[in-house]
Amino acid sequence: MSPTPAGPIVTVIVPGRDVAAYAAEALASLQAQSLDAWRAILVDDGSTDATGALFAQAAASDPRFTVVTHPTPRGLGAARNAALDLVETPFVGFLDGDDVLTPDALRRLTATLTRSGSDIVAGAYVRLRPDETGGYTPGIVQPWVRAATEPERLGVSLAEHPDVSGNIVAWSKVSRVELWRRAGIRFPEGRLYEDQVVAQRLYTTARAIDVIPDVVVRWRERADGSSITQHKDSVAVLTDYLEAMRAGIAVLDAAGHRAAVRARVRLILDMDVPPLVAIAQRHPDDAYRRALGAFVAELATRADAEDIALDDATESLRSAAVLW
Repeated sequence: MSPTPAGPIVTVIVPGRDVAAYAAEALASLQAQSLDAWRAILVDDGSTDATGALFAQAAASDPRFTVVTHPTPRGLGAARNAALDLVETPFVGFLDGDDVLTPDALRRLTATLTRSGSDIVAGAYVRLRPDETGGYTPGIVQPWVRAATEPERLGVSLAEHPDVSGNIVAWSKVSRVELWRRAGIRFPEGRLYEDQVVAQRLYTTARAIDVIPDVVVRWRERADGSSITQHKDSVAVLTDYLEAMRAGIAVLDAAGHRAAVRARVRLILDMDVPPLVAIAQRHPDDAYRRALGAFVAELATRADAEDIALDDATESLRSAAVLW
């Protein structure tokens, strides 16, 4: 399916629950896009603050916005799935209700897919961190994000560019809707970190993949500490986090992408495991240490099988996990 200039070519799905403090900026970043041919589906997932009112005001003032309301929270995966069922454009992307699109993001992403004919394009992203003025300042593109998106590559396979498997967030990408429907891809519901397994399914089923080094999203780390990623000291959050990483690796494994498995295992050992071990070392609940220890042991065994050399720091983490 080829996009046409007669109407919107991309739908952006914006789920939000109690994001009234940030939603206006997220929606303004859509309206500031250099590409006008978009529509957005705003999903109010059972908010108890003014999120629903802000979404309704946006739709009343700009017909490109459509609102879906869940009277009670159903979770991020369910919110995204509800909107996916309503998409009628050739392309689809995502933006969380507390994040910000860069001004040229949609034009750059959709133009890349139009030129290449690929099924999915992934761009770079940075964190928005609280600053001393009470606002937020964007950081730099982190090394693992650069590895996934630099340099620009068009029409590659996962086997040709396995490091793209490290870009596991939903909101740094635009993809063809037919890819989702052809592969029957849906977000897991009732789980946190639901985008990890979806990203790997998109990569393994795409006919071709594009990556661009442009920063397309600024990802907010909330000053009040309410982001999901800021609660990894919770046993329940850790459980979902570990399961999401396991499930993503399993998708790559089942599709026979050994290079991507190696890249993903290496990245998790380097980037995800060390801060979790630091939490575990001071955590009051032994269940946290046991869960993490089992996960690290699994990864270390896989690293041995895949002949992935572990540095001294990672070997120390494996030793710590064995002790648990």
